[in-house]
Amino acid sequence: MKNRKRAPGHPGGILKRLYLIPMEVKITELAKRIGVSRKTVSNLINERSAITPDMALRLSRAFNTTPDLWINLQKKYDLWQADRKSLNWQDIEPFPERGEPSFLDSTPS
Repeated sequence: MKNRKRAPGHPGGILKRLYLIPMEVKITELAKRIGVSRKTVSNLINERSAITPDMALRLSRAFNTTPDLWINLQKKYDLWQADRKSLNWQDIEPFPERGEPSFLDSTPS
């Protein structure tokens, strides 16, 4: 993983700063538009919950973006957090490199 010093922004914070505030969209209005509870949106923009695939689809439709945008923001945030919180993964011994797979390796006997 790249050794990034600064944490990537939480997707909920990005949603708030780059979409809701500039567009003057209220939490209740977004919740109604995308068919979720106000509490769900509030938890997301206050960085207490994550973007799910379902939420990514809803947000992409509401803001004319792609679901991949929201999923990738969440993935980058989660990986950065995991890299800082858990160091056990660094102790894992990698398997030795393997050559190119051969069709002969997979033929039934």
